[in-house]
Amino acid sequence: MEINIISTENIKPSSPTPDHLRSFKVSLLDQLAPHFYVPLVLFYSADEFRSKNVDHIQICDQLKKSLSKTLTHFYPLAGSLKGNSFMECDDEGASYVEARVNIDLSKILQNPDMNILMQFLPLNPYKGNDKGVPMTAFQANIFNCGSIGIGLCISHRIVDGATLATFLNAWSEASKGATQTIIPSFDLASLFPPKDINVQMPHGVISEEKTVTKRFVFDARSLDLLKAKVGLGRGHANPSRVEAVTSLIWKTAMSVTREKLRKTSISSTLSHAVDLRGRMVQRLPEHCCGNLWQLAIASLTKDESNIDLGDLVSHVRKAIKKIDSDYIEKLQDALLEGLELRLEMVANQEVEMYRFSSWIRFPFYDIDFGFGKPIWVCTTNVPIKNIVVLMSTRSGDGIEAWVTLAEQVMAKFECHHELLEFVSST
Repeated sequence: MEINIISTENIKPSSPTPDHLRSFKVSLLDQLAPHFYVPLVLFYSADEFRSKNVDHIQICDQLKKSLSKTLTHFYPLAGSLKGNSFMECDDEGASYVEARVNIDLSKILQNPDMNILMQFLPLNPYKGNDKGVPMTAFQANIFNCGSIGIGLCISHRIVDGATLATFLNAWSEASKGATQTIIPSFDLASLFPPKDINVQMPHGVISEEKTVTKRFVFDARSLDLLKAKVGLGRGHANPSRVEAVTSLIWKTAMSVTREKLRKTSISSTLSHAVDLRGRMVQRLPEHCCGNLWQLAIASLTKDESNIDLGDLVSHVRKAIKKIDSDYIEKLQDALLEGLELRLEMVANQEVEMYRFSSWIRFPFYDIDFGFGKPIWVCTTNVPIKNIVVLMSTRSGDGIEAWVTLAEQVMAKFECHHELLEFVSST
């Protein structure tokens, strides 16, 4: 497969950012966010284009014009980070690339290759925000068949998954000619003022050993079977889909790691990103943007690492439930203390740490730029071991688990009998 870049340009907001908005304070939560980009690729079928009698030239022109209009309201995405506490909303713009792909989209969808998927992104999302690198970048990939894949990277320093979904929704509405209906709020710093800190990415986050990312699909039937196994006759409350899949992956990974290390037990910690929207007593603007999330932490001692699946679900549920209004009320004082704890866990080689993030509630499959909804939405491989991203399937009733593990661990994980009992496809 070859990808040929046919054009590169900078898309600026259609209207200049007012002077009083040009110096933008990031929140303390933004300061503590990962120094990476959030990567996503949305694939659109050429069948939809033909039915609407539009070609890729018209589509790309429409995407660029509507992006310019949307950046006017999402002005920090077209700015540049200055230090660690504020941004200059100087309308530098977003990078926009158009590329030709010399195969049909169907070839990609038949057997997705993680390294190929990375090529549909405009930049490497895990190199951070170096000087001169835009906060936001897009790549429109035009396939031989006429289908299009829109790859995007937006700095995690200013957006989380919910903010990304809000932005894409606004962009797609603008592309369809709607008047501005989504008014984002970038006032998170008033709730969580920035501090004079310089958070560095801890050593060891980017894995030195070779990692592998693979996708495991759980359809509606397999999720029902998994939830039934967890709750049946054990006195456990009916688990959610996320709780059940999280616990299954965690348990399987621990089993494989014990085998690899030739130990009967290991200490293990799980973190799950929890959206704070809807959990705060204080009423927030409808489209509150920024990194409004925290990590729920569940830990197992060596003596607990052989725990059964049902009890593991209870551990995960208790950890997530702790992120409530009382927790958020005390959050400012506890943030830096919590950061120190997370850094200690990363540095502690005796504890296996697994990081989960669920995107299944984000309506990425509803993003219609005027030429139909996406036929597949995906992320890409990650150079960080023990990372799991949960995404919705196109039907909405299944889950795609994008799991990144050390290469040797993945070789046994993907063949583990307990996992394969519920995975519908890979």
